[in-house]
Amino acid sequence: MSLVSLALPAIRVYWIGFRVVLHQLLRRLLRPGWPLKPVFPLQNGNVAIVTGGTRGIGYHTVKYLARLGMHVIIAGNKEKEGQETVMKIKEEALNAKVEFLYCDLASMKSIHQFVQAFKAKNYPLHVLINNAAVMLVPERKTEDGFEEHFGINYMGHFLLTNLLLETLKQSGTHSHNARIVTLSSATHYVAELRLNDLQSSCLYSPHGAYAQSKLALVMSAYRLQHLLTAEGSHVTVNVVDPGVVNTDLYQNVCWAAKMVKWMTGWLLLKNPEEGASTSIYAAVSPELEGVGACYLCNEQRTKSADVSYDEELQKRLWTESCRLIGIPDTAP
Repeated sequence: MSLVSLALPAIRVYWIGFRVVLHQLLRRLLRPGWPLKPVFPLQNGNVAIVTGGTRGIGYHTVKYLARLGMHVIIAGNKEKEGQETVMKIKEEALNAKVEFLYCDLASMKSIHQFVQAFKAKNYPLHVLINNAAVMLVPERKTEDGFEEHFGINYMGHFLLTNLLLETLKQSGTHSHNARIVTLSSATHYVAELRLNDLQSSCLYSPHGAYAQSKLALVMSAYRLQHLLTAEGSHVTVNVVDPGVVNTDLYQNVCWAAKMVKWMTGWLLLKNPEEGASTSIYAAVSPELEGVGACYLCNEQRTKSADVSYDEELQKRLWTESCRLIGIPDTAP
């Protein structure tokens, strides 16, 4: 294992991060008052699930959706924190409908239990926001043997989405599609999808593994939209890039990056509320009614990495993912 092989993914990730931060700074300087807060229609009667909704981007997504009148279920792996978040949001937003259900995305068993608990409530499901993530963690595996970035960021959400898909299909209508919103990252632009080594076992780089998980999310979202469209389902799937946001995800970056973040984060990085704006837009904006397979950044449609549009690679990733979690791949 050469030093170059280890260093290259980190260089790519920090380079793309630098470019995004520079872009964010220029937007602030050239467009005072950005980002603007749009007004969205009330969502009374609609139900949403947000993974990782107890802090950061997820928390502000949950709070905003609840203020719009949506019934939001927070899926998280910290029971006490989850209940405290529910109480806090209900205190801030009167009549907010928010509840917490335990779900550990690192455990296939826990995901199945979460879905069973949710379905037992007989709720419809209009919005699923795959928000939770880990970033740049040291090499370790989930209880099911997946590399942690791949297992939590990608496989956990892949299983959760597939288990909830029937409920989403039943909840969507011709005039009001159900929506799946998946959070990716600009790091997917510099990622490599290694179908023969999705667990990063041959050459582990936390930067490479994180970027690969984010690319896999984009590709599976496009594949799922293709399948849903082919069968005429009223469900749309879109991908969100929140930008570089000042959250707890950066606890595993190098000391130099931590220092820069501490000194300049207030200026260069989005705050979590700003980071949540595109997720909220994807979840409730009338402009996206019936529109899927979009990559959204700063509440605008943009182009994802060229490789993400490779339909054959999308199909192979989907088939392998189904095999890994033991669900049938019935797609053509």
